[in-house]
Amino acid sequence: MPTYGLPPVALVRGEGSTVWDADGGEYLDLIGGIAVSSLGHAHPALVEAVSRQVATLAHTSNLFLHEPEVLLAERLIGLLGAPARVFLTNSGTEANEAALKLAIKYGRTNGRTYFVAAENAFHGRTLGALSLTGKPSIRDQFGPFPVDVRFVPYGDADALKNAVTQECAAVFLEPTQGEAGVVSPPDGHFRAAREICDAAGALLVADEIQSAIGRTGHWFAHRHDGVLPDVLTLAKGLGGGMPIGACVGFGPAGTVLAKGDHGSTFGGNPVSAAAALAVLDTIERQGLLEHVRTVGARLAGGIAAIGHPLLAGVRGRGLWLAVLLTSGRSERVQTAARQAGFLVNAVQPDAVRLAPPLVITAEQADAFVAALPSILEAASHD
Repeated sequence: MPTYGLPPVALVRGEGSTVWDADGGEYLDLIGGIAVSSLGHAHPALVEAVSRQVATLAHTSNLFLHEPEVLLAERLIGLLGAPARVFLTNSGTEANEAALKLAIKYGRTNGRTYFVAAENAFHGRTLGALSLTGKPSIRDQFGPFPVDVRFVPYGDADALKNAVTQECAAVFLEPTQGEAGVVSPPDGHFRAAREICDAAGALLVADEIQSAIGRTGHWFAHRHDGVLPDVLTLAKGLGGGMPIGACVGFGPAGTVLAKGDHGSTFGGNPVSAAAALAVLDTIERQGLLEHVRTVGARLAGGIAAIGHPLLAGVRGRGLWLAVLLTSGRSERVQTAARQAGFLVNAVQPDAVRLAPPLVITAEQADAFVAALPSILEAASHD
């Protein structure tokens, strides 16, 4: 089906932060599978974990336990440092679907009838997750939706406070909006959201599908604000390229869903769970959180120092950045970058997203910075 148009490149091989296409072209991968390929391509730890697990036990369904899913849930709870329950899924959308079902049940139990999310938010494309997605261009044609969602401007604490009443079941927020162009809220906004939800008795759901697993230099982006949500959703970078997600409920939120309320045939698949454990182990063992902070600051600083009429600046944290443009030429920048040997993502008309593997080297980051002026110049001409 033509849902993606015709992609311009057919990739056939990858190693580290480099990929090759079917014609032998070589590229520095600054997309990372949309913040998925945490360890880059063909990382030995991931290859070994997946190969060992698929040769041992590839699938069980949700009728039986297997060791990797238990170890993964325990590991996530340990990293989060708070009592929690984990439901493993195949993807970020499914993690958000689980969170939405949890919030619906919580709301019905407590007489709460609606939800709050942010304008320009992206939580997924299934009907439940799309209900929470504040992007009219991808949302409106698929209504009506199964739940009542009220949207507020992202980062506006006063608007959020006015929208969250005793009838609100939950607030869904991204600590930083990825698909909107790596947009961070004002400092302290997530803390304010926590206080607003506490005052009204609503759940705070943090969608960290893109922002977690070291992407911003912390295991989880909500740590930047020092608050804990009631529900956390994860995916993308957790599996390092294998499909896996998680819906984590803290404290009482972890027991809202009871036996039979939800399920997934493939969720927490042994191979994907083994991959996720390898990702977490490698990030910790190789000190990649500090590496992300260091190389991310170097990359952002290098971009910010460039003087070009098309460049408006850079925003984001760690290795999750947006190159900001003075006009809507992101598609042209994306094309010019590809022609120069760099894969980037035109996430908004005036913003180009960078989400490279966490293992990208300082030298590779410098190579992109050095090439960026000529890329911008090429994109400036009609």
